[in-house]
Amino acid sequence: MEREQVSADCAYWSVPAETVLARLGSTQSGLSSSEAQVRLRKAGPNLIGRKADPFPIVAFLQQFRSPLVLILIFAAIVSAFVGEGSEAVIIGIIVLASCVLSFTQEYGASKAMQALTAQIAHKAAVLRDGEEANVAVGEIVPGDVIRLSAGNLVPADGVLLEARDFNVSEAALTGETFPVVKAPGISAAQAQVGQRGNAVFTGTSVRSGTAAMVAVCTGEHTEFAAIAGAIAHAAPETEFARGIRRFGYLMTEIMLVIVIIVFFANLLLHRPAVDSLLFSLALAVGLTPELLPAIISVTLARGARTMAGRGVIVRRLDAIENLGSMDLLCTDKTGTLTEGTIRLDGWRDVGGADSPRVRQWALLNATLQSGMANPLDEGIAASKRPDEALSTHTKVDEIPYDFIRKRLSVIVRQKDAGDDLLICKGAIQNVLEACSSVLTGTGEQPLGEREARAIDEKVRDWCMQGFRALGLAVRHFPQRDSYRREDEVNLAFAGFLLFLDPPKAGMAETLKSLAHRGIRVKVISGDNRHVAAHLAEIVGLPHRNILTGTELAKLTKEALFARAAHTDIFAEVDPNQKERIIAALRRRGHVVGYLGDGINDAPALHEADVGISVDGAVDVAREAADMILLRRDLDVLLRGIDDGRRTFANTMKYIAITTSANFGNMVSLAFASLALPFLPLLAPQILLNNFLSDLPSLAIATDNVDGDLVRTPRRWDIGFVRRFMIAFGLVSSAFDFATFAFLILLAEATAQVFQTAWFMESLLTELAIVLVVRTRKPLCKSAPSALLSWLTLGVAVLAIAIPFLPGAHWFGFVPLSTPITAGLAAITLAYLAASEAMKVWFFGRERHSGKRHRYGRAVGHP
Repeated sequence: MEREQVSADCAYWSVPAETVLARLGSTQSGLSSSEAQVRLRKAGPNLIGRKADPFPIVAFLQQFRSPLVLILIFAAIVSAFVGEGSEAVIIGIIVLASCVLSFTQEYGASKAMQALTAQIAHKAAVLRDGEEANVAVGEIVPGDVIRLSAGNLVPADGVLLEARDFNVSEAALTGETFPVVKAPGISAAQAQVGQRGNAVFTGTSVRSGTAAMVAVCTGEHTEFAAIAGAIAHAAPETEFARGIRRFGYLMTEIMLVIVIIVFFANLLLHRPAVDSLLFSLALAVGLTPELLPAIISVTLARGARTMAGRGVIVRRLDAIENLGSMDLLCTDKTGTLTEGTIRLDGWRDVGGADSPRVRQWALLNATLQSGMANPLDEGIAASKRPDEALSTHTKVDEIPYDFIRKRLSVIVRQKDAGDDLLICKGAIQNVLEACSSVLTGTGEQPLGEREARAIDEKVRDWCMQGFRALGLAVRHFPQRDSYRREDEVNLAFAGFLLFLDPPKAGMAETLKSLAHRGIRVKVISGDNRHVAAHLAEIVGLPHRNILTGTELAKLTKEALFARAAHTDIFAEVDPNQKERIIAALRRRGHVVGYLGDGINDAPALHEADVGISVDGAVDVAREAADMILLRRDLDVLLRGIDDGRRTFANTMKYIAITTSANFGNMVSLAFASLALPFLPLLAPQILLNNFLSDLPSLAIATDNVDGDLVRTPRRWDIGFVRRFMIAFGLVSSAFDFATFAFLILLAEATAQVFQTAWFMESLLTELAIVLVVRTRKPLCKSAPSALLSWLTLGVAVLAIAIPFLPGAHWFGFVPLSTPITAGLAAITLAYLAASEAMKVWFFGRERHSGKRHRYGRAVGHP
């Protein structure tokens, strides 16, 4: 797109905004919808680091990049090269079937996640056809005029056309902690990113004020894209991904040892080199849970769909596991523990009496302010009566709210008045800082220690009754057109605004349910300590140990680490202190969830193991979160936690099933190959066994989960996986050797009969173990899902029928006699009983061995 690229290349921040608009072919009124569509096709979507989804055929071909698939392809090529054409065809068919199966599952999961994330797509206020419209950020193009306000993420690089008290946090680009002031103008052509005061950039966030900008660079042409590309490799690894990686290392180590030993041992026994190689490679594939990526994708995607149906949208799939592991939830009180519909309940003068004048000033301030919407102003506006006329006043100017001043001023002018009135509203202490006097019934009096002490006592009394108090102050000025923050001085304190936000119905029961699931709740609030303690007492939360923001500011990192775990409520905290609190709690070994929706919640959301926001949150909070609640309700989150634990439990089931059965069978095969005068299974038979045994596992995502697996937080424990694999693998191997003895000593089986019988018994025992290890309860007391049951039964019937089906001879199978079949059935039933007994012993031993995570959190048992 030539016009846009030219303006981007020539230091657009160093020329007047009008020139930038002209070069972009745009105006102050923005683009037309038709022109925007043309530019979108040419410039591409405004996305960073997010490639378009591949075509289905490309996604299918990507399945063949798996190392395991490449091993199988290599085995097929070797077979064809040495003249074993039929064996090569069989291996090829199994490879194709496995890839088709994996592709359908993963591609379906990907499409499901796209549909879910579309529900919470980030949008921006863009001028199209001269009118403001909410446009998906991905559809913003160079030349678009975008409106920005507090809480917005800047969606593109560009220059400001207008701005009012506009402060932007550029930490993502420059590392600068404090917001920087931005205003229209011109910057030097050689100015670095942090020195371009007239420009704003993708990935930064608006802290206060309002502005309009014209987009110059989008997508991969932005400054953020260049930085994101450089640091993409530094993305932190989640605990879930780390667990999968460690499991992969464990299986790789075992696989390499077995394969190398078996291959060279067979060569020493003067077995054919090609057969030995194919057998060793088949052992490697048979030992490895090659469908694990597909199973994880399907299980997590199904969990995400279930959670979405219950009001939780998952933005990052790995976060489902972290949600299941969470044992500590930090949250604000407003809208979470309380109804969130804040009601103006009182308007008092300095003496504590009702004051219509204070009420009118509050209504003017709340209804005329044009900055960030907030529940307090909405509560004031909602209290307006039909007979209250405010039309006698007109707005002159506004000094927007910011998180340093914690106050908002609106300047109004009354008809026929000779002066302007500045009305300031905000946190009591912050308003008092700007005051030099108080308004009484007889006029203004100086604000001294006695007056300040009386105000503090009134506020404390109201807070202990559950009210939230704001201060209101005024000052008259000679008429003029504009005002600045410096004018908020020498104000007269006029009175108080009292708000009530009652606790949600049933909140005490919800908090008890969280506690029963092993999750403690800590309140982190900017509210007064007495208000927070009063609410905590009502809903049944601990409230004796309170740490205020003032006290926290004096604590070192080590001191906060010591106090954080024992603190019930963090009150009067500065938003920037939230991140410190979350970091200290995580350092104590907790898996911390943080629920927030404000501008300054983003650092804490990033720091938490699970960042949780709500659908109505500001852009910067939604983008920082791992999950979005469609309703700000802990009941919704409670259901999400249960779903997360079920999802994690089902993922661990597949790992338990494959490790217990595959490990035992492959070890048995390895030893049998050294003791028998023939290979116990041919390579195609091993691959077919592995493929069929994995089919029921595709239904793991639908399986029922026992209540005890939802009752406590779940976590990865690779040591547990190793112990589980060895214990159940040894049981499997013991029955494998019993099968060998039965076939060789009693049935006097030939090579083909042995291979057919061992294939059948191996497959049946792998199916049996699915039903055993999917639960810690007795098999008869925990029913699997219908789909898992039918798939397991179907494959079991197929295992028995395969030797009698047409084409069985391609795999080297022969029909089995009735006595052999009956003997295999008896061995399988005995294996089922022995595995049940092992399960009772193993989990009993685990409970009494003390092998649990710190603070009593359960490890990731299947």
